[in-house]
Amino acid sequence: MTIVLVRHGETEWSAGGRHTSVTDLALTESGRRAAGRLGARLAGRDFALVLTSPRARARETCMLAGLQGALVVDDLAEWDYGDYEGLTTAQIRERRPDWLLWRDGAPNGEQAADVGARADRVLARALAAGGDVALFAHGHVLRVIGARWTEREPAFGAHLALDTASLSELGFERETRVLRGWNDTSHLR
Repeated sequence: MTIVLVRHGETEWSAGGRHTSVTDLALTESGRRAAGRLGARLAGRDFALVLTSPRARARETCMLAGLQGALVVDDLAEWDYGDYEGLTTAQIRERRPDWLLWRDGAPNGEQAADVGARADRVLARALAAGGDVALFAHGHVLRVIGARWTEREPAFGAHLALDTASLSELGFERETRVLRGWNDTSHLR
């Protein structure tokens, strides 16, 4: 079994480094082209289950990649940045110079453990699917999913960089959960 993680294509805010969770932005033209290129990478794959975040950018990426019948799952929504929604890390650090999302979370938003609990529910659903699974979502929540797959704390996701329109694969080596591929953007070259 393989779980394919697909980060949505570029949005205006992702291009500018702005924290984007509940703000429902569409893909840029570049993001739409990149999402279309994902289709060639996923063509011919048979997925027992396709899940997507409720946000338009993830749903549009899934559609442009050619996957049909995706189920919308709230647990795949991006980390809730609360008071930091729409801000860049530099802007946040003007207020809190030592701030780290992975350690400090977001005021009036989520902490790493909150996102970890959602990731665990998504992974349990994926494992029960009886075949390969595709997940269309966002940078931080997918990084937490990668961390939880490898039985690490959610904050380990800080070490798993993830570009827009990237593909990653979770799988097994014998009985051990492994990252089979991470942050693959070769289809964008």
